[in-house]
Amino acid sequence: MAGQVLGGLGVPISIALAPVLATEVSGTEALSGFASTASVIGTALVSLPLAALMNARGRRPGLVLAYGIGAVGAGLVVLAATVKSFPLLLLGMAAFGAASSANLQARFAAADLAAPDHRARAISVVVWASTLGAVLGPNLSAPASRSFAGTSIPETAGPFVWAAVVFVLTGALIAVLLRPDPLLTARSVAAPEEQGREGRSIRAGIAAVRSSPRARLALLTVAVSHTTMVSIMVMTPMDLGHHGAGLELVGLVISGHIAGMFAFSPLMGWLADRLGRFTVIGLAAGLLSLAALLAGTAGPSHGQSALGLFLLGLGWSAGMVSGSALLTDSVPQAARAAVQGLSDLTMNTAAGVGGAAAGVIMAQAGYGWLNAVGASLLLPMAALALFTARRHPAGPEGVRRRSVPVRADKG
Repeated sequence: MAGQVLGGLGVPISIALAPVLATEVSGTEALSGFASTASVIGTALVSLPLAALMNARGRRPGLVLAYGIGAVGAGLVVLAATVKSFPLLLLGMAAFGAASSANLQARFAAADLAAPDHRARAISVVVWASTLGAVLGPNLSAPASRSFAGTSIPETAGPFVWAAVVFVLTGALIAVLLRPDPLLTARSVAAPEEQGREGRSIRAGIAAVRSSPRARLALLTVAVSHTTMVSIMVMTPMDLGHHGAGLELVGLVISGHIAGMFAFSPLMGWLADRLGRFTVIGLAAGLLSLAALLAGTAGPSHGQSALGLFLLGLGWSAGMVSGSALLTDSVPQAARAAVQGLSDLTMNTAAGVGGAAAGVIMAQAGYGWLNAVGASLLLPMAALALFTARRHPAGPEGVRRRSVPVRADKG
């Protein structure tokens, strides 16, 4: 949780200015979405190698390495802004995305040792721990930029310097304090038939998802929720700028959005454990649809934009917590780390495509149409949730009946 507070600060302190920085370096607004997209693609590319490392060595070395790569990426972004190199900027943003991957994977570390009927709440509490840093981050963008005024570092790149320092501190914290390793401990107390190595490969993870309708729904839920959120969020600073908003107001709107993402995640976890994963997936679809409607029709109304972005974050939280818990419920213990890596790869690849398309849609059709396209992505998710709920019903109670109790002689 302490690592999430720091990690949650490092990403948003700089990501809010990524579209602005990309426009400055490239010289065209049409490429503004590619910086954030490169970060999302980097998060996706790191997901499977990170899962493989965690499979072999545990959560701790994987998280430490990911934060280290993120720090290097932040340094490359600063260099790219200084020398005005757009390709180097994209490379740095891709490496920067590794820190986002670490932040995402931490939610599964929380689930490793959680009781099945409290799994969603365990995930949500670690997600919630990101709130302080995530809300403060965008509001620190302007001061972090001004801290490098008068130096050779462009002001819009200043926040990335601070992000690099934050990622180094987070990696050090995880390396020292994440003991015992939760994934290795979970394996040590698992039933003997779940301790074999043959079920831990990426191929076994893919097979586990293909054989489980609930796992397929969970994978689609996290992918669609994340893609809808990213596609709309990355272009919101540009739309606000078109309607006269300054950096401080942009920071406040993004802070409200991030508060929706993280601050209410314990509520989403409690609802997912009490009412069931499918109910909260439906809630996610409704919140994200309403968010797209409000944001897409806001125009010069900054208050409506802020409300839309807040609901966008809230819908993301509902989809991420319920989808992650359902995914963990639906596959064997041995395959979970591989499946979780596959989940992050899928959702970040989809969000990377969405983020890249968002800049083009914004330039050609406008922010309103971007929100309409984002909302349309929710239709297949909602349809599959209804179908799966009727054909393959399950909730926390069903998970409890299938769980294997920990033997007393193993702690």
